[in-house]
Amino acid sequence: MNGLRFDIDPDVARARTIAKDFYLDESVYALARERLFARAWHWLGPLDEVAAPGALAPLTLLPGLLDEPLLLARDEAGTLRALSNVCTHRGMPLVDKPCRAKEIRCPYHSRRFGLDGRLRFMPGFEGARDFPTAADDLPQLALETIAGHAFVALDPALPFDDWSREWRERLSWLDLASFTADPSRAREFTFDAHWALYVENYLEGLHIPFLHPALNGKLAMDGYDYELGRASVLQLARARDGEPAFELPAGAREHGQRIAAYYWWLFPNLMFNFYPWGLSVNVVQPLGPARTRVIFRSFVADASRLGQGAGGALDTVELEDEAAVVAVQRGIRSRLYRDGRYSPRHEAGVHHFHRLLAAALAG
Repeated sequence: MNGLRFDIDPDVARARTIAKDFYLDESVYALARERLFARAWHWLGPLDEVAAPGALAPLTLLPGLLDEPLLLARDEAGTLRALSNVCTHRGMPLVDKPCRAKEIRCPYHSRRFGLDGRLRFMPGFEGARDFPTAADDLPQLALETIAGHAFVALDPALPFDDWSREWRERLSWLDLASFTADPSRAREFTFDAHWALYVENYLEGLHIPFLHPALNGKLAMDGYDYELGRASVLQLARARDGEPAFELPAGAREHGQRIAAYYWWLFPNLMFNFYPWGLSVNVVQPLGPARTRVIFRSFVADASRLGQGAGGALDTVELEDEAAVVAVQRGIRSRLYRDGRYSPRHEAGVHHFHRLLAAALAG
């Protein structure tokens, strides 16, 4: 694999970062698509379009990388499923826009499926032997929901409960179902850098005093902590005196502390940023070895606290981060750069990310 190391030292105080080939080699990028993203859990967002029985909503899973056509379908009994949106006859896409229907019909040869994905009817197949079989039904994906948000996986490497348990249990005191989507705060940013450089930047607070002067003024960096999960990293950001903080209930682990934000990363490309005003979701979408799109979606719990504290100027922080990772993308092309070292205090999350990457790529 062109010299790419899969043996990141487990001791962060001794380890060297992943070899730069990871960010530059197109064959490694292709390997990550299959071994990493095709086996990951992906956030789809709220289920508003498929709230009613008979609702169908097409979507593309990780456009620009996986490009997998999917279909969310809620049957008349209210059961929601994630199905392939490709006909099992000749590969025709089935549904092209959200709608209500009693069945799924292929526009090419009129093959018809129930909302559970099972083949119901196929004209012209009289005399076909051993037909139909389960292979003629629409493939069904692993689908999970939390507080009205959907998560899907093609072939999950990790059970959903193991992947999500830590943040769900830690923040069980939050009433996520009551958070309201705010389309006016939706953003998409595209820039010329490898997706993993963006994740690495997210996973460490070491750069905050130097890259984000406004954000640095909101946070007490001497109380900035990191916690490593099975497939996640929590950055616990504490507020400076006088800055907005959560009003934590007695059941919260940090009760009595002034928490400005819970920055929660879920392997490999999802960030949940919890602020006193609500939740900002970041989805990192690889578009190429040196091209990335980041999608921001906001869900508001307390509109009176918008624009304040650590979550008050997200666009500014995003542009500062992008400028840094784009510069790093240029820098790692240097013939004189190979890899680096980790700050044991601030880059344990980056180290954890690299070890998870190495394990996934090694298969």
